[in-house]
Amino acid sequence: MNKIKKRQLAEIAIHILFWIAVFYAVNASTSSAITIRIRNSSAVMERKEVYSFLPAAYITLILLGILFYGNIFWLFKKILSFRSNFVRFAIAAVWFLLIFEIDNVAISLLTPHDAVRIGPPPTHQTDAVFKLKGGPPGPPPFQKVGRVISDDGYPHFMMDMIDRSQLILLLLFVGILGVSIAYFFLKEWAKADVVRVKLEANQLSTEIKFLRSQVNPHFLFNTLNNLFSMAQGKGNDDLADGISKLSGMMRYMIYDSNAESVPLNKEIEYLEDCITLNKLRYADDEAKVTFDYPPHPAGVTIAPMLFIPFVENAFKHGVAIGKTSTIAIAIVIADQKLIFTCANPKYSAIKKMEDEKSGIGLENVKRRLDLLYPGKHQLQISEDDGKYFVRLEINLE
Repeated sequence: MNKIKKRQLAEIAIHILFWIAVFYAVNASTSSAITIRIRNSSAVMERKEVYSFLPAAYITLILLGILFYGNIFWLFKKILSFRSNFVRFAIAAVWFLLIFEIDNVAISLLTPHDAVRIGPPPTHQTDAVFKLKGGPPGPPPFQKVGRVISDDGYPHFMMDMIDRSQLILLLLFVGILGVSIAYFFLKEWAKADVVRVKLEANQLSTEIKFLRSQVNPHFLFNTLNNLFSMAQGKGNDDLADGISKLSGMMRYMIYDSNAESVPLNKEIEYLEDCITLNKLRYADDEAKVTFDYPPHPAGVTIAPMLFIPFVENAFKHGVAIGKTSTIAIAIVIADQKLIFTCANPKYSAIKKMEDEKSGIGLENVKRRLDLLYPGKHQLQISEDDGKYFVRLEINLE
């Protein structure tokens, strides 16, 4: 935790130092040095004076910040959702030009235009003499030397300074754009790397738990087969059928479910066996279950063990002793989409699945869906009028 805080503080410090450097660059680009010539009797003295337009510099700094943080926190995330590179480039270009044009207008409005020409108008491209408005009458106590004054009364040194500043600011804006692009993709790469490391750790942990659960699967299967034979020998067909189904479920969980996807008909068989074994705990009129599914789902594959948490949850919270409970489960395939629905009564305050210590849990189901079907699924869970509804839609394309 302390390492995370230190990393965040270091990142904030880097941002502050970066923007301090940018401010000095902006201030330098909006400043200009001119020569002041002071005439006192026969003596002539010269000194340089720097004009810095700080209001324009502040506005530029704010707009650069909007460009930078707008890119990394908003624009780039939005434009990545478009598939066309031309559309992405066009949106980014319009955003950049809009910010830069706002800066140009702000600089134009904030730049002082209070210099006028004095003396005879110049006749060629050489230095001219002018003074600021509001000077004392009579011979000026000092004169500032600039270049030829334009016809509209503004000094050329001011106009040249603005032109030069615009070029420098354009390069500065382009530089900030490049830094924002690099920063955004480096951060995204770092996030993806962290997610990858976490997934590898989770996978390793899952494999370890799985290996622990496989103490000796052959011993378990042999034991179940012996119990099956004993039940048949004593004429208890219901018990034998239950043991047979349990053996098939365990075989599916241990071996078949290791694949990334399984045929849908196998998952349906597993759900049927699960329903049958759960119904053994109740009387026939206590748990009435309907399970509708496509008769021949040939060629359709699905991630294994995806629906079982909802079925187990329906039996755990939707069946009460001494009451008639109806559970409706359905799988529908239409328009390259698989739709799973499950509805069951709600007899008591159902704890959220993610709060349970046992079972897969809702958060784990959501996590699996995010990993297996990113952007291709919709999970809706709702409660209404004493009933609990689950609807899972998966795009099979």
